[in-house]
Amino acid sequence: MEQRNLTRLGRSVSVVGLGAWQLGADWGQVSDDTASAVLGAAVDAGVTFLDTADVYGDGRSEQLIGRFLRERGDAGLTVATKMGRRVPQTPEAYTLENFRAWTDRSRANLGMDRLDLVQLHCPPTAVFADDAVFDALDTPVAEERLAGYGVSVETCDQALTAIARPGVASVQIILNAVRLKPLERVLPAAAAAGVGIIARVPLASGLLSGRYDEQTTFPADDHRTFNRHGEAFDVGETFSGVDFDRGLAVVRRLVPLLGPDRTMAQFALRWIIDQPGVTVVIPGARDADQARLNAAAAKLAPLSEAELAAVRDTYDELVRPQVHDRW
Repeated sequence: MEQRNLTRLGRSVSVVGLGAWQLGADWGQVSDDTASAVLGAAVDAGVTFLDTADVYGDGRSEQLIGRFLRERGDAGLTVATKMGRRVPQTPEAYTLENFRAWTDRSRANLGMDRLDLVQLHCPPTAVFADDAVFDALDTPVAEERLAGYGVSVETCDQALTAIARPGVASVQIILNAVRLKPLERVLPAAAAAGVGIIARVPLASGLLSGRYDEQTTFPADDHRTFNRHGEAFDVGETFSGVDFDRGLAVVRRLVPLLGPDRTMAQFALRWIIDQPGVTVVIPGARDADQARLNAAAAKLAPLSEAELAAVRDTYDELVRPQVHDRW
């Protein structure tokens, strides 16, 4: 699989990674055995970047990855985790003492002496402008608790503030065919600064998979049921903040472009891969077949200019008025 540089981290990663939120919680039940099969299928297909967080299943996702690493070895893999969402979201929580405690817990869950990449997990906006926070993050790097740090963000403004920080190795941001705003300023700024871009929610919580219709329902413990209006966390994390029916209309507009050799999900992932400045895209997978199909998007030919234009035109007509100014 194509490898792209995380320049400030000093390593390369596969252009398609694996997002492991669904292995922990909030996407319905995923058994330990299924989680192991997902991880194995992804790595066997060339994935070298695994993204998790300490809050996914209150550590379950990290622990499952840790077990996988013990069973399969970690040669060539980069594991990124996140911290900060297990406590009330106040800027005062982002201290060196907490960073040490949080990373120690993740190191234990993952079975790693030194974490590859730790990201602040969508912290309050005030955190991004606080010099003391980023000075504090340098300390666990110096102490070899982690190799580098980054941020996961909700908004483009947060991303731009983080990119200006010399120690930030990566920015994780929602980027997909119904969330185009990062293309305008965030991706060019990151490329100029040598900051990696981790594209999350690439299928808009499965909306861009082409598998859903107006009759689709989700389990009660799935955020696509309980967070449709932002009841539990930022609504932009669920279907990328796009109205479900509007998202279905986007898919129906794009499906005629697929041809016989691409699924809708692969088309959506390939669109992200083709955006200049993207380092890695991190689709989730609930079974091994999904993991393999997602990884195969890296082998597809780049989208044509006409296909790229169709995505933008569809966004401008159907989605831009709802989401563009919000994040």
